[in-house]
Amino acid sequence: MTMARESAGWSGRYDCDVVVIGGGIVGLATAHALRAARPGLSVTVLEKESGVARHQTGRNSGVIHSGVYYRPGSLKARFAVRGAAALVKFCAEHGIPHAVPGKLIVATDPAELPRLHELAQRARRNGVPVRELGPAQIAEHEPAVRGVAALRVETTGQCDYGAVARELATLVTVRAGAEVVAVDRRPGRGVAVRTADGVVLRARALVNCAGLHSDRVARLAGDDPGLRIVPFRGEFYRLRPERAGLVRGLVYPVPDPAFPFLGVHLTAGLDGEVHIGPNAVPALAREGYDWRTVRARDLADALSYPGLWRMGRRHWRAGAGELRRSWSKRAFTAAVRRLLPEVTEDDLEPAPAGVRAQAVLPDGTLVDDFRIAEAPHTVHVLNAPSPAATACLPIGQEVAGRLLRRLEHG
Repeated sequence: MTMARESAGWSGRYDCDVVVIGGGIVGLATAHALRAARPGLSVTVLEKESGVARHQTGRNSGVIHSGVYYRPGSLKARFAVRGAAALVKFCAEHGIPHAVPGKLIVATDPAELPRLHELAQRARRNGVPVRELGPAQIAEHEPAVRGVAALRVETTGQCDYGAVARELATLVTVRAGAEVVAVDRRPGRGVAVRTADGVVLRARALVNCAGLHSDRVARLAGDDPGLRIVPFRGEFYRLRPERAGLVRGLVYPVPDPAFPFLGVHLTAGLDGEVHIGPNAVPALAREGYDWRTVRARDLADALSYPGLWRMGRRHWRAGAGELRRSWSKRAFTAAVRRLLPEVTEDDLEPAPAGVRAQAVLPDGTLVDDFRIAEAPHTVHVLNAPSPAATACLPIGQEVAGRLLRRLEHG
C-alpha cells in the first residue's frame, strides 16, 4: 500500500529526521540511541496503543538474561551479554527496581546431562561464568527443587521492563495512538507515513520496530521481509501467596536445543510473586492473549503461510505437548513437578499471558537470531523475541548505527 503523491505532501519539508514505528522497548531504545549519537537529530516514535510497552515489553517475566543459551558469535549472544550489564546500569542510574539474584538451570534426568554440559561450554564461550552443581548444592540454593545436576549463573538479573520502557519514553518524543497504515518511500528523498487518523508525517528515514507487526510494516514500505511473524502465546501461572516460599529465585529446566523456547521455569519476582511458565502455543491473533481472542486477518495470514505448516510438521511432537499443557492444568502441573515436586494443582493460580513475535521462514525454520534488514531510507527489526528486552540497549545502538550510516550516505 502506498499513498498518493498529493496526500504524502512531498514539498521537500520534513516533520522529523527519523520516524520509529513501535513503542516497545526496542523501538524506544533505538530512538534513545539515535538521539545519543546525534543530539540534534529529530526522532519521533509512533505507537499504535495509548501508551508504550503494551505488548511483549510489558508482558514478560522480567528476567535479565545472561547470554547462556545463544549460539556463540550470534547477535543474541553478543547483545545479551552486553545488554545485561548495560540494563543493570541503566536501572541503577534511573532508580528503576532491579536485582541480580542469579539462576539455576537444572537437569532433572540423567539423559539431560550432556545438554547441560554443552550449555556450560556455550556459556563460557559467550563469556558468561557458570558453576556446575550437584544435588546437595542445588538444595543449598533452592531446597524445594530437585535435580541431578545444575548450572549456577550468577549474572542473571531481574527488572521491570515496563518501567524501563516508560523511562526511555521520557527521553524521546512519542506519539501514542498513532497506528501506521501506509508508507510512501521515495528513494533519494525520504519516507512519509500515514496514521489511522489521517495524519501524515514526513521523515528522512524510518525504523521499523513494530514487533508483532514488523513483517507487515516492512511490506507497507515495499520490502519483502522474507519471513512471517507467527504469534506464540506464553501462558503463565503463579504460586498461591502462602506457597511462594517454595521458590527463592530463578530456576530453569534444560531447554530443547531444537526449539527456541526455554521451557516452563520458576521466577520469584521483585514483587514477591512466583510466576511459573510459560508454555508456548500458537495464538489465534497477533495480540491473542487467550484462546477466546481470534482475529480473522491474523488467522488467515498464518494459515495461508506455507512456513507455518512446514514448521508444524517439523515440531509437531513438541507442539502437541505445549497444547496439552495449555488445555490441561494437570499436565502443566506435571511439567512443573519435574522441578518442584511439592507443587499441586491447587497451588497454581492463572496469571497474565504474553505473546512472542516469532519469525518463521518459508521452509518452516524458526528464526533463531535477531534479524535486522536494511533498505533505502529504512532499517527493519524483523525478529526480536527474547532476549530482546535484555539486549534492547545494544540492539538500539546497532540499529541506530546502521541508520545513521544510511543517512550520511544519502
